[in-house]
Amino acid sequence: MPIAEPLDPARARRIAVVRLHVNGQAYAVAAPTHWTLLELLRYQLGLVGSKQGCDKGDCGACTVLLDGLPTLSCITLALSAEGRHVETVEGLGVGGEPHPLQRQFAERGAAQCGFCTPGMLMSSAHYLDELGRAASPVVRQQDIAAALGGNLCRCTGYTKIFEAVQAAADETCDRARALADGPGGAA
Repeated sequence: MPIAEPLDPARARRIAVVRLHVNGQAYAVAAPTHWTLLELLRYQLGLVGSKQGCDKGDCGACTVLLDGLPTLSCITLALSAEGRHVETVEGLGVGGEPHPLQRQFAERGAAQCGFCTPGMLMSSAHYLDELGRAASPVVRQQDIAAALGGNLCRCTGYTKIFEAVQAAADETCDRARALADGPGGAA
């Protein structure tokens, strides 16, 4: 049986400064080069909303938006976020008000243990962002299912989660229609 080569202490201690924007704020963070984005967020910035679940990209509890796209932060090297924009669940609400998804999750009892909720919220937020950019937004159950396809929940059975996302999506579409119609009614 081959003997493992001893770990080079100098190599194990390599540190890099990662410059990135998190929830709209610029940071320059020193972190070991082998750290994931999840580790940087949780252990250097204290943003513990993104959960450390499977550590292999299976459960989605660590999902953040990286340059607007859902990203599994447990398998994304922190160094790859250099110069990029990260949004975590802590950045969803605006001005102390919860995001419509957060409100709907709470009102509809979509979270039980809550461990998967941050990842569900971030994947759903991306879906709502895409929906809000559509010329003629249409909310479809299969699109919600596709948006949440990378997120696992062991507690809820997904029904209440889907209902919460549906309600928030309906709000997004109503708001988009109202903006398109303008202040004087239908355009």
